[in-house]
Amino acid sequence: MRCPFCGNIDTQVKDSRPAEDHVSIRRRRFCPACGGRFTTYERVQLRDLVVVKSNGRREDFDRDKLERSIRISMQKRPVEPERIDQMISGIVRRLESMGETDIQSSKIGEIVMEALARIDTVAYVRFASVYKNFQAADDFDKFVSELRPESAPEE
Repeated sequence: MRCPFCGNIDTQVKDSRPAEDHVSIRRRRFCPACGGRFTTYERVQLRDLVVVKSNGRREDFDRDKLERSIRISMQKRPVEPERIDQMISGIVRRLESMGETDIQSSKIGEIVMEALARIDTVAYVRFASVYKNFQAADDFDKFVSELRPESAPEE
């Protein structure tokens, strides 16, 4: 593993342990060249996934990009970071186990929205506003009104 501080390729593992989600390994590393210490995470990857965008462009699946977008939607919400990590790992496992290497970006968006809806409604609406490209306040109002259960008619 290359040292992020000096670029040395001969770093040493000082400690390894399962991460909190138990689907990755956390490794503390040391660089003998500069003395820098850093942490890496190792995860199982079942297959290389390719995201097919709505315009037909293809790009390699990037777990970090998925994680960034979910964390932005979860910002300042009362959800434990471990719960978010578990959700992200679950989404990635679900994508890898679909049996396809090419996955439509719309399918990923649907899976993320489904997971967010179960955890936090505000994060769900935040993610949906970007995913569905809301342009005006009316778009939010319509989307949120669809979330609310129908109230019984008053007599």
